[in-house]
Amino acid sequence: MDSLALRTYFLGLQERIVARMAELDGQPFLTDAWTRPEGERLSGDGITRLIEGGNLLERGGCNFSHVRGQALPPSASAHRPDLAGAPFEAMGVSLVFHPRNPHVPTVHMNVRVFAALPEGREPVVWFGGGMDLTPYYGFEEDAVHFHRSCRDALAPFGADLHPRFKAWCDEYFFLKHRQEARGVGGVFYDDFSELGYEQSFAMTRSVGDAFLSAYVPIVERRRDLAYGEREREFQAIRRGRYVEFNLVFDRGTLFGLQSGGRTEAILMSMPPVVNWRYDWHPEPGTPEARLTTDFLPHRDWLGATEPR
Repeated sequence: MDSLALRTYFLGLQERIVARMAELDGQPFLTDAWTRPEGERLSGDGITRLIEGGNLLERGGCNFSHVRGQALPPSASAHRPDLAGAPFEAMGVSLVFHPRNPHVPTVHMNVRVFAALPEGREPVVWFGGGMDLTPYYGFEEDAVHFHRSCRDALAPFGADLHPRFKAWCDEYFFLKHRQEARGVGGVFYDDFSELGYEQSFAMTRSVGDAFLSAYVPIVERRRDLAYGEREREFQAIRRGRYVEFNLVFDRGTLFGLQSGGRTEAILMSMPPVVNWRYDWHPEPGTPEARLTTDFLPHRDWLGATEPR
């Protein structure tokens, strides 16, 4: 594993994304660089880039971290029991952007590499990542564009990857207790090394590099649409689903907390304003209801009819 090349790429990706989103917002992201000394349960360093109360982004974070740990936590070794308790090295970029305007969707993206270092064995290296879109008010044009961007990022590495990773994303970002998807999906993959180290890293770079072209056109189309208290209330209710998923199911959140990571940086993914209403359902036929009926059920967005 070429730690220097990985680190150089991830830091550059973080800088490019933050620079573009700050340009769109009109306000800068704060920078919080941190280190954890050797000898602790989790050591390493990282850079948290955060914006709160922006013009476009009510809250957004884009984190780089490079850590080493004494033992893989359960969330990281659940699918690799032979590696349970092994020392590890992990590195990557993770972001979540929560826009202020309810017509602009929340977005999540993550690209990362893990290396388990079992004693007396060769290191086991794998990549993970993906991106997914969580709209509050659905627009077919946006969902189609996002999924096409994901497909195009993966296409050079095999025609089978996008269908696999799209289905994996649909399955992963699903609130089982509500039998409801978190959003319209995207792509997700983990424990990935089947292309070999170099090509698996190249594929992960392609996913990371595709983020801005997947998300920025959607932001530019929706950021100036009018909204009022009704739309903000619905946004807050739907954000509650986001919180439920992150705290109950998200492997990245669980890994960070279980491994002793920085709590503030881990929980920067949480939206700033959230609401729960007891047994609340939107009125049939409303734009709010259409999110549930037309957008959250799993769909083949690449085969969708021309957007309306």
